[in-house]
Amino acid sequence: MKNIALVVLTAVLLSNCKSNSDKINSNNEDLINYVDPFIGTGGHGHTYPGATVPFGMLQPSPDNGISSWDWCSGYHYSDSVVAGFSQLHLSGTGIGDLADILFMPINKKVDLTTKVTSRDSLPYKSGYNHDNEKASPGYYQVFLNDPKINVELTSSERTAFHKYTFTKNDKQSVIIDLGFAINWDKATESGITIENQTTISGYRYSKGWAANQKVFFVAEFSKPIYSHDLTADGKLIISNAVKGERTAAQLFFDEKNTTELGVKIALSSVSVANAKDNLDQSNFNFEKVKSAAATAWNTALSTIKVETPVDSLKTIFYTAMYHAQLAPVTYSDKNGQFRKENDQIVTDKNNTTYSTLSLWDTFRAENPLLTLLAPDRVSGMVNSMLAYYETKKILPVWTLYANETNTMTGYHSIPVILNAYKNGIKGFDAEKAYQAMKTTMMQDERGLNFYKQYGFIPYNLLDESVTITLEYAYDDWCVAQMAKALGKEADYQFFLNRSKAYQHLFDSKTGFMRGKSADGKSWNEPFDPKHSNHREHTDYTEGNAWQHSWFVPHNVDEFISLHGSKQVFAKRLEQLFIESSEITGNNISADISGLIGQYAHGNEPSHHIAYMFNHANQPWRAQYWARHILDTQYNTTPNGLSGNEDCGQMSAWYIFSSMGLYPMNPASGEYEIGSPIFEKTTIQLQGGKTFVIEAQNVSNKNFYIQSATLNGVPFNKTAISHQQLLRGGTLHFVMGSEPNKNWGLKNN
Repeated sequence: MKNIALVVLTAVLLSNCKSNSDKINSNNEDLINYVDPFIGTGGHGHTYPGATVPFGMLQPSPDNGISSWDWCSGYHYSDSVVAGFSQLHLSGTGIGDLADILFMPINKKVDLTTKVTSRDSLPYKSGYNHDNEKASPGYYQVFLNDPKINVELTSSERTAFHKYTFTKNDKQSVIIDLGFAINWDKATESGITIENQTTISGYRYSKGWAANQKVFFVAEFSKPIYSHDLTADGKLIISNAVKGERTAAQLFFDEKNTTELGVKIALSSVSVANAKDNLDQSNFNFEKVKSAAATAWNTALSTIKVETPVDSLKTIFYTAMYHAQLAPVTYSDKNGQFRKENDQIVTDKNNTTYSTLSLWDTFRAENPLLTLLAPDRVSGMVNSMLAYYETKKILPVWTLYANETNTMTGYHSIPVILNAYKNGIKGFDAEKAYQAMKTTMMQDERGLNFYKQYGFIPYNLLDESVTITLEYAYDDWCVAQMAKALGKEADYQFFLNRSKAYQHLFDSKTGFMRGKSADGKSWNEPFDPKHSNHREHTDYTEGNAWQHSWFVPHNVDEFISLHGSKQVFAKRLEQLFIESSEITGNNISADISGLIGQYAHGNEPSHHIAYMFNHANQPWRAQYWARHILDTQYNTTPNGLSGNEDCGQMSAWYIFSSMGLYPMNPASGEYEIGSPIFEKTTIQLQGGKTFVIEAQNVSNKNFYIQSATLNGVPFNKTAISHQQLLRGGTLHFVMGSEPNKNWGLKNN
């Protein structure tokens, strides 16, 4: 079986390679051929390889059954055991949850009353190897070695499709384990009902990262259930329905006539009835659903088309495009209903409501990118934040299944809303959004009371004071810009003045942002800019002074002036990249990864820094370091991401930077110019327009901009606005191996 699978796999790969090379310059490329969902499943990428559609509600994917940081998505490429296939997963997060509603095919009867203390004691686990595993957008397949069952997964927007192919004459059975949990997750109540010969339903309540998660499900099978075992909390229950903290079922099917068993699974946060409404009513034509998922992905990937003779660059780029459109995920049901954190059921028939809003990460580049890739979805994402505000009277920080996790610092729904507004996104109430932004920044939670009292957050009153102060200053700037746009001059001046809070923490002697005492004078001593202490007794979030001292994206020119001159600033900025990569301390944050000097590309606070060279009259250094990061921090292996993918942010950085653009100030509506790596990039815009970026003579050595034109007119600026892109046109660069130190200085 294995040898046959290998021959088939080799043939498929050779066919794909030939197909890819034949299509390099085609306008009708099957772009999913360039996507490798296994990129990021190794190292600290924390991605999953399973099947989903763009922004889909479900993510059926394999779970290894390990609770550990590198298994936040449920899967890690280093593993060789699968516990089952659950329906909800997180892409690239630094905390693990979900993995709800686990299904596992098996060819024997097992004892589900056995107490499970670890993965080793799971009676239904199986080994597998990567030779018999493959994935592409909307599709996943693996051969289970122990029961000798082939598993295939695909999905539509609200329904997961499983196909199990058993060995001929083997027993055909499926395990559903609602007590299965990994990482922070723990089931608190669950239930399973055998509704009829082909349908089961149930629910799973849990607490974890999402403190109040409620998932209802329905599953239909392609052939009848002829017998079943149900258990609750380790006891066998003779019934058609079971309830308990941890419930499980083993279903048995007739092995005659066909070796294939199809399963359709739909979920809802509201009810079993809504899950039934969400369930695709089509038959069990797995290939048809798989083909529709591939079509959806080809459409989503084709928003940006790149041209290059280097296939590996296309693989990295389109895998990044794939990862950037996994989250946020659809949360509301087909009828518009969804559950809030307080268990209120609300209905919004005008918008899709989204969950998994990893805002501390994604506000930097992922959310700005979505205004290009999926502008029709952005208003739904903004309205999802405003729906949360209606309940809590505060905008969300990091929401998972409508639960506020309060993970990370700042209130970065605020820049996301401003960026959407500035980039012309319609479909949300700007006045209502502004009031939510203002109210959020005027309340007293999460250190804002200290921020309002002192003008900054004193280190002796709250941990991570430097990072929090800098991020609140930026959020204030965003509120100010929204106030200005809506004609609220007094508010504009108030928040603009508060957005200068970073000035309190800049130490001109060292050039770093430092923790300051409530007396407004005393620095936190002793001071080591390389020191990291993860999330406790520290002035910096998941990093050190080297990485966090640059977060003033809203006022770079004034920030430079604090250093004394552009020359001094540029020298310190350069030192960041060439300094020793030693990190000191006894509790170093694991998030500090992808180090180039002290620059840490594996975590988001560093992502904007290289582009600050543009404001220091050294754009050629931005070009150099942007290209260096592109070349060294991404590759086509499972270890191809230098840090957590974080719901698309790591990939969004690559997408923007490989085109030669980056939203250094993510709410400004402008993109800094770096170093494009593709000969030609075509962005498909709404209304049939295109914006083309050409890089003449570009190569791995020719990454410096020599000259540029915009629509045939000489272009000598280091930034371009989103509105300029939306008008369409062509930005043409001439690239060379040596820097042109005169290009890009006119706007500085």
